[in-house]
Amino acid sequence: QVQLVESGGGLVQAGGSLRLSCVASGSIVSFNVMGWYRQAPGKQRELVAAITSGGGPNYADSVKGRFTISRDNAKNTVYLQMNSLKPEDTAVYYCKGQRLTSSSWGQGTQVTVSS
Repeated sequence: QVQLVESGGGLVQAGGSLRLSCVASGSIVSFNVMGWYRQAPGKQRELVAAITSGGGPNYADSVKGRFTISRDNAKNTVYLQMNSLKPEDTAVYYCKGQRLTSSSWGQGTQVTVSS
């Protein structure tokens, strides 16, 4: 089973930027969709951004224009560039790889945005 490992989280001031990385232990080409999710304390996990194997991205309305998802199949890595961060972006961010009949999750990386 392909394992996913996120990195790049941290503490940043409002208006700042972070880039998250999700590195897979195997090829990400086998995943139809790669996505970034987040979960804030007391809230449900929500989809932030996703990208298909063909490269088409989708974003939650709350992050459109600020976040960019991309994938590098050669490096088995998916990125989430986060700009103009807001305190409400504070959450644990998870990477997910989705196949037709199975999925894989990373362990998460904490993002904290101070006001």
